Amino acid sequence: MEIKRSGSQPSGKGPADWFSGVVRIDPLFQAASPARAAGNAVTFEPGARTAWHTHPLGQVLIVTAGCGRVQREGGPIEEIRTGDVVWFEPGEKHWHGAAPTTAMTHIAIQEALDGKAVDWLEHVTDEQYRG
Repeated sequence: MEIKRSGSQPSGKGPADWFSGVVRIDPLFQAASPARAAGNAVTFEPGARTAWHTHPLGQVLIVTAGCGRVQREGGPIEEIRTGDVVWFEPGEKHWHGAAPTTAMTHIAIQEALDGKAVDWLEHVTDEQYRG
């Protein structure tokens, strides 16, 4: 058994290569072999968002605070709120982030395939974000 105490893992800034706007990443758990799942709490300030990306084994988002947006390639922008759970299929190109005027925090859980959990792609443009 291992207990990760609240506050024992430092917060990090979302890298500019992967995010637009102000994003904070708080690590929750990392996979220890043979497990493959990892989870982070991610907080997006208003208007902040991920770049387009995919996950080889899919991703679950659990919204814990605020209001945000998600979109899969070719689909409409969807609003997400506290308590919502979002599932992205393996390989599904998507993005997620805060609403234009409201911050949003979610827990992101994904599994790694051969050590890789995400493939980062191009940034979401302001036009794409606005819909």
